Amino acid sequence: MTKDQRLANPTVTLTTVPKVRLYVERPEEESWLVNVGHVTDRGRWRTAPHAHPDYGQVIFVRSGCGVMNLEGAAVPFSGPCVLLLPTESVHGLDYEMDVDRWVVTIEVTYLSQVNAKLREFNRLWAHPRVIALDETAGEFHDVIQKLAREVEHKPVGHIAGTEALLTSLLLNLVRNVDLDPVDGEIATRNDIRLTERFRDLIEQHYRENLPLQDYASMLAVSLVQLRAACASAAGQSPTKMIHARIITEAKRNLIFGDMSMEQIAFGLGFSNAAYFTRFFRKEVGQAPSQFRATSRQQ
Repeated sequence: MTKDQRLANPTVTLTTVPKVRLYVERPEEESWLVNVGHVTDRGRWRTAPHAHPDYGQVIFVRSGCGVMNLEGAAVPFSGPCVLLLPTESVHGLDYEMDVDRWVVTIEVTYLSQVNAKLREFNRLWAHPRVIALDETAGEFHDVIQKLAREVEHKPVGHIAGTEALLTSLLLNLVRNVDLDPVDGEIATRNDIRLTERFRDLIEQHYRENLPLQDYASMLAVSLVQLRAACASAAGQSPTKMIHARIITEAKRNLIFGDMSMEQIAFGLGFSNAAYFTRFFRKEVGQAPSQFRATSRQQ
C-alpha cells in the first residue's frame, strides 16, 4: 500500500457475512481437533454464504451435485469430488436432491500443525478448491470412514491415528490437484511455520496498514528472513500476501455488503476512497464499483 494510506477510522466494524464459530455434531464437547460427519439428507439443502474463522473443511461429495457460491461466484460441482474450504473463505452451498456427503472439520491450529509436514499441504489450502476424484474416490471414502471411526471411538493411540489418517487424506488431495508451481529452493519446515505465523498476523492486522518491519519484529526475524521464508513456502512476497488478504476482504464487502466505497475504504485502513480505488484497480484490473456491478449481475 502507499505511504498515504492510514487507518482513518479504527471504530468501523465490517461484517458482511455470518461467521460460524463451531461445527461439530456434539457442541457440548469443549475440546476437539477433528470432526467427521456423514450427511444423507433427503431433498434439496441450501446454506447461505458464511465463513469459518476457526476451522477448515473437507467436504467429500460422494454422489450428487450442486452449486457453491464461492466468494460471490457460482461454482458447480458433481460427485465424486471434494470441496476444500480454508478458514475464512466465504461460501454458500446449494446441494441438489439427495446428495451423499461427508464433512471433515479441522480446527485451525491443528490444521496448521498438520500442514507444516509438507509444503504442498500449505499450497493445497492456499485457495478454496473443487477437486475431482474419479478413480480415487473409493480409496478416499475408505480413509474418511477410518478417520470417522478413529475420531468417534478414540481407541488406544487415537491421537497419532487421527493425524496419520488426516495426513493420508490430504496427501490424496495433493495428488489429485495441480498445485501452482513455486520457484526457488525447497521450503524447510521452519520456512513453512514462519510463513504460517505470518499469515496469522496478517489475519489479525491487515486492516491496520502496518509496515512490513512491524510484522518482522512481531515474528522476531529480519526482513530478509521473512521474505525468504514466504518466497520459499508460499511463492509470494510478504507484501503481496498482505495485499491479497486486503483484496479478498474488499471483494467480500463489495459483493455481499451494501456499504459505500468510503466505508469499505476506511474499514480496510485507507484514508479515503480514492486511495482504495487506485489500490483495488492496480491489484484487480478494474475499479471496485465496476467489480461490484459485474459480480452482482453474475
